Amino acid sequence: MSATQTQTQTVTLTSEPLRSVETELHYFKALSDEPAYTYTYEHEPQRNYGEDAKPGRVYDIRGHEDEFSLDKNGFQIYHYESKEKDFTDEEKIKTEYYAEVEDLLKKAVGAHKVIIFDHTIRRHVYGQPDTRLSRGPVQRVHVDQSPWAGFERVRIHAGDEAEALLKERVQIINVWRPIEYPVEESPLAVSDFKTIDFKKDLVPVTLKYPHRDGETLGVKYNENLKFYYKSRLAPDEVILIKCFESKEDGRARLTAHTAFTDPSSPKDAKPRQSIEVRCLVFTHE
Repeated sequence: MSATQTQTQTVTLTSEPLRSVETELHYFKALSDEPAYTYTYEHEPQRNYGEDAKPGRVYDIRGHEDEFSLDKNGFQIYHYESKEKDFTDEEKIKTEYYAEVEDLLKKAVGAHKVIIFDHTIRRHVYGQPDTRLSRGPVQRVHVDQSPWAGFERVRIHAGDEAEALLKERVQIINVWRPIEYPVEESPLAVSDFKTIDFKKDLVPVTLKYPHRDGETLGVKYNENLKFYYKSRLAPDEVILIKCFESKEDGRARLTAHTAFTDPSSPKDAKPRQSIEVRCLVFTHE
């Protein structure tokens, strides 16, 4: 079967197999023994690692959304309609939409405190350079934060409260939402944490900012990895993506994610538009 076909496959959650698509997924590939890095600003080379393109299958969870959760799988679909629709006013996003995201996380995961530290809007305009006004989807399997970076984010963003908050349960959750219309092109795939080999599959990648270093995780190819998406995810839905979990007690600690080419996308599909908000989430658990 070619990498552009769609079929029903053998993953079964309740009473019926999930629809799936065959595509190509891009994994981390080391080019030397040097520790991996990426610069966030102009630098040559920009990064010292490559990509390993492999055929892959992504399963559609439409109709089975309730069977996946942040603590079991590392991701979750949550219905929460936003008052904000355009996402063109940065100040309005940081005040009104951030407040919506805080409310969402308090309801979805029982957070008592949420610190939002970043957001990214993707509105790829074909033929235009990749800038803040025209940022396309990232087709590379990755995790936004390493465990070290997760704890460091608390110290960076929580100020005088950091040491007290580090004694609680801390998560970093990305709230990913389509803008304006359902996703038909370059949807987001998320991996099931249970299929990740935490010690073998994940590679720390130093993220170099002008005044400090952060750290993400590259993901090496593993044939056991399973990826999921929801077809035609709508603007009144979000994907909650767990990037970091401070508790090592059997709950999912993270999920890898990537955009991918969906061979079932309509030929006239509109370019994907989305916003992802990155949040430190604190609970009393």
